[in-house]
Amino acid sequence: MDRRVRLLAGVGLVVLVALLGVLVSPGAVLDRLAWVAADPLRLTAALVVVAVVRPLFAWPTTPLAVVAGYGLGLRGFPLALVLVVVTSLPPYWVAGLGAGDGSVAAAGERLVAETGDLRSVVGSRLLPLPSDVVSAGAGVAGVPVRAFALGTAIGEVPWVAAGVVAGASFGAIGEVSLSAAMDPRIVVGAAALAVLVFAEPTYRLLQQ
Repeated sequence: MDRRVRLLAGVGLVVLVALLGVLVSPGAVLDRLAWVAADPLRLTAALVVVAVVRPLFAWPTTPLAVVAGYGLGLRGFPLALVLVVVTSLPPYWVAGLGAGDGSVAAAGERLVAETGDLRSVVGSRLLPLPSDVVSAGAGVAGVPVRAFALGTAIGEVPWVAAGVVAGASFGAIGEVSLSAAMDPRIVVGAAALAVLVFAEPTYRLLQQ
């Protein structure tokens, strides 16, 4: 296929996904969750489906934790954490196709090599960055899938916990607010932990 055709096709796909993300927003989905949230099995099945398709719409992962907390209470934490790991895999795999290509990939590989596979993913997840950005970065850097999944599970704990707690605090689906899960104290605390994770390996890289 001609390079220009491939480029146009790629741009068209990005535009389509962006439009779908606007037309089928997390807020619109939340408005239809009253019936689903009334039954734990129904809610679990719906959350699994959303986790699978979420990367296609570029949704944040926070709604999974918030809705799990709303429908299941604090016991929704394990389910939400598993779903966050599962929904992070597609962007990781797609980005992994370009592992080792380009200066960005080389820089990421150096940082991962200095920090360690697991530690680098944990630190990246603690940063207040979009989940798919971190997933793609790990894929490009060539992080093994086992370290990626475990690192995601560990690093996402504060974000998932905040989302579940926020969701469990709402009395009705109409009260659900995704911004409530982003407590400034959680953001600052998690970012501080990320700085501690990366401080030493970053210093060593700068000394080379």
